[in-house]
Amino acid sequence: MRLVRRPLPSTQLPEQVLPLLDVRARDAGLPPPAALTGEWFGSRAVLAPAVRITACPGANAAFAVPAAQPEVDCDVPGAVGGGWIGYLSYDLTDPSARQGALPPAGWGWVDHVLRLDNDGQWWFEALVEDGDGDPTELADELGELLRLPEPARQSHGWEPATLRRPPGETHRRAVSACIDAIGRGEVFQTNICTRLTGTFVGSPAELFAEGITAMRPRRAAYLAGPWGAVTSLSPELFLARHGTRVHSTPIKGTLPRRGPADDANARLLRESEKDVAENVMITDLVRNDLGRVSTVGTVEVPELLTVREAPGVWHLESTVAGTLAPEASDEDLLRATFPPGSVTGAPKPRALDLIAELEPAPRGVYCGSIGLASPVAGTELNVAIRTLELHRNASGAFDAELGVGGGITASSDPELEWQECLHKAAPLERLLGTPPTPGRRGDEPERLIAGGSRR
Repeated sequence: MRLVRRPLPSTQLPEQVLPLLDVRARDAGLPPPAALTGEWFGSRAVLAPAVRITACPGANAAFAVPAAQPEVDCDVPGAVGGGWIGYLSYDLTDPSARQGALPPAGWGWVDHVLRLDNDGQWWFEALVEDGDGDPTELADELGELLRLPEPARQSHGWEPATLRRPPGETHRRAVSACIDAIGRGEVFQTNICTRLTGTFVGSPAELFAEGITAMRPRRAAYLAGPWGAVTSLSPELFLARHGTRVHSTPIKGTLPRRGPADDANARLLRESEKDVAENVMITDLVRNDLGRVSTVGTVEVPELLTVREAPGVWHLESTVAGTLAPEASDEDLLRATFPPGSVTGAPKPRALDLIAELEPAPRGVYCGSIGLASPVAGTELNVAIRTLELHRNASGAFDAELGVGGGITASSDPELEWQECLHKAAPLERLLGTPPTPGRRGDEPERLIAGGSRR
């Protein structure tokens, strides 16, 4: 195969383009679009105009897909072209074998994308079989779409929705049991989560568009199909593999950011004994995971305990990097590292068992991963946190689920951990409850973030 690309003149933003692609797909009887926005493959956005996500029945099939790549003749820096886009649910490796409403995993092949580079230039990129001509008509059609006028950007919106919260006592009991397990020496730290549920009526693509406008997450992702949709407003990178180099950037520790000049909480986060200890433990776990598939001596920690700003919050992040062993594929990489360490615990095997024992419902896509495996650009996957799962029900609306949780240590307080779950859910609850009005999009980029909390 070879890469064909063309610059497309447009000043539109990804949150303006995705709803247009969604309308185009419906009108033409095509599968829905998909989107990666924020910081992906050195670009601001990679949008798939249409992709059919096919369910994978289990971990063996799901992990094998990203490694099945054609050879592409391409030496264009920054290009993506296409590849496998999809998700891996946490349920793939849940010891209890529970399963959420959505399929446990799904991938779809895309042979063309719209990519917005860091200079604000849109590109049409396609992977073309040798001997085939240039996809000129498709590029022209998508170029016209990028030039549509302002009134075309709003179409359906959604009805205000409220999520039902589970009983707080259920979560507090699970946290207390986890603290007891830590006291017995079974684990050092484990993430304990809960789920909010509700009904969503409207356009998932526009929900995602409004979410990225308001929250500006670095690793946002959107997928949809006959089964429903996943709108992930995640800030966290699970894996990035470019050539043989791979890295992961786990987040452990978050405090509110009360404006651009707020340095006090940044210092508090870096000095927090609990957050620093959690971060170091998970960083060591990720080192261990990557070490299983990396060349001996190449695993390193180029960033440790870096405080990084995001809309409304400060994050405490570390980065672990390594060089994959010559025989290691993306399938091997996923088998060694999934599910992400930052949303499981240490040691991971016992943490997985403890989560299955203490959490009353399956996690679904939440705490799994979403991303793209490209034969041109490599593989990048997020950690599916701050993620709404929308499952289409018999009435034509969507059953909505939102997972939230946090890392539990010996010093955790069950009531504070429950309050942390509520704080984390709040921005997405406000998003669901406040559909956009004409002309408002982009006017208040951090209005949903007030009250940011510890992660």
